[in-house]
Amino acid sequence: MEQEHFFQCPYCWEEVSMILDASVHQQTYIEDCEVCCNPIEVTPTFDAGELIAFNSQNIEQ
Repeated sequence: MEQEHFFQCPYCWEEVSMILDASVHQQTYIEDCEVCCNPIEVTPTFDAGELIAFNSQNIEQ
């Protein structure tokens, strides 16, 4: 089950969206911002297919 989630990029501050896999309770992965192309570490947490927590942060390079 996939779910679209909108949030603010920690680099360019634009609103972006990502497709999240709601079948996995919690995961951490890196995906590039669709606007500025910088890598964002995202950590979504789901409970019974509902997004209950979402964290996004820049990757200090």
